[in-house]
Amino acid sequence: MPIFPVNIQQQTDEQLMLRLSKGHRKSFDELYRRYARRLQGFFYRLLGGDQNRAEDATHDVFLRLYESRNRWREDGNVATWMFTIAYNLCKNTYRHNAYEADFLATLDREPTEEQQIELSLDRETLHQALEEVLKGLPDELHQLFSLRYEEELTVPQIATVMAIPEGTVKSRLHKTMNIIRKQLKQYEEQ
Repeated sequence: MPIFPVNIQQQTDEQLMLRLSKGHRKSFDELYRRYARRLQGFFYRLLGGDQNRAEDATHDVFLRLYESRNRWREDGNVATWMFTIAYNLCKNTYRHNAYEADFLATLDREPTEEQQIELSLDRETLHQALEEVLKGLPDELHQLFSLRYEEELTVPQIATVMAIPEGTVKSRLHKTMNIIRKQLKQYEEQ
């Protein structure tokens, strides 16, 4: 039987999950404390900035985590497992709402004249422009960008979360960055 640190906050996510699988309620509370905010931010960005939907989706992740606690594999990674659940929730939402086809159709669309902005923009304007570009990405590319650059998951972790090969993750990240560069080209210093 594994030996756990006395202080629950010093335990690894995996130790907490193992204890949760054995019915230790405080382990669930600690995992919630560690991940709820990150997951809510993930959902907020990927579900259209709707705070209520983000909160509901976060609770769904923890409900699924709790319901599956007995299926936890000791060699697993809790963060990867949670973001896999989160990713699948987003994917199901997108599929249900049929957003993907609309986003794919906008990929090749050039920015309108109204979207052309002077080159000397401050940092906040650039950030807002990036957010707009991200909203226009297909759901899968937006999720990929968020997992890599906002949640700071590694390529292997993303491959596990999205259930795709690492090479596919790399090529889609490259494609995403090219789209972002193209859309933000007007902000390059001259």
